[in-house]
Amino acid sequence: MKVAPKVIFFLEGADGFGTLIADALQPNPSSTLRRLEDSFELPLERYGIKDRKACGRVVQFVDADGLLEVSVLLLQYYEPPVLACAVNEALTSLTTENLSSMPTVIFPFLVSAPKLKLESRKSMPVGNASVYGMQIGLENDITQALLSRTQKLPSSLQIHHEPLACVLQLARVLKLPAFILIGQSGDRVSRKNSGEDLEVIGEMSGILASISSLSFSRERIVWNPTKISKETEEPWRALYG
Repeated sequence: MKVAPKVIFFLEGADGFGTLIADALQPNPSSTLRRLEDSFELPLERYGIKDRKACGRVVQFVDADGLLEVSVLLLQYYEPPVLACAVNEALTSLTTENLSSMPTVIFPFLVSAPKLKLESRKSMPVGNASVYGMQIGLENDITQALLSRTQKLPSSLQIHHEPLACVLQLARVLKLPAFILIGQSGDRVSRKNSGEDLEVIGEMSGILASISSLSFSRERIVWNPTKISKETEEPWRALYG
């Protein structure tokens, strides 16, 4: 898959978090960037999965010379164990044998506070615009810029969020220059913190726009998260007993 040197990679779930930010990111009025969209399908047969494909769409920001500046990839969410296969196939399609030309991949996640725990088993405290960052692989100008705009994740952090844990593992195995951008949300079961979530999403959008010739419009961000019940939350856990 042909992508820009900067790739923003979303796992698109039912809450529409990825689409929300992708739609809010637009070319700066002063830039010559154009926004193009396309879809993709990647076979999963080499994993023994013949009836499904890794599907999604990609938003490309292209300059006046036809060069890709930023790619936003939105991969459809799948339940484990298909999730790991789909993510691996999508990431593999971005990589090349020449390490110097590998794109830097940024993975934004909005994770509820109870799924980010310290060794004491307490959830991380929720503050205003709680946005954290973690660098993976080789450091470069992009990851340095992102580190300067985010809070450092505590070394004792325990992640109880399957999609995030999956991406962390695969990015390390593939030795990608990557950055995990984590926005800490409130408890989406109660929906009491949608205002705080909106603030975090706005902060994340601003960080992503800052590393390129993009801007974002807060007016485009309308957050209406899906209510998740205790019975239906994360059915992947049943696979692991």
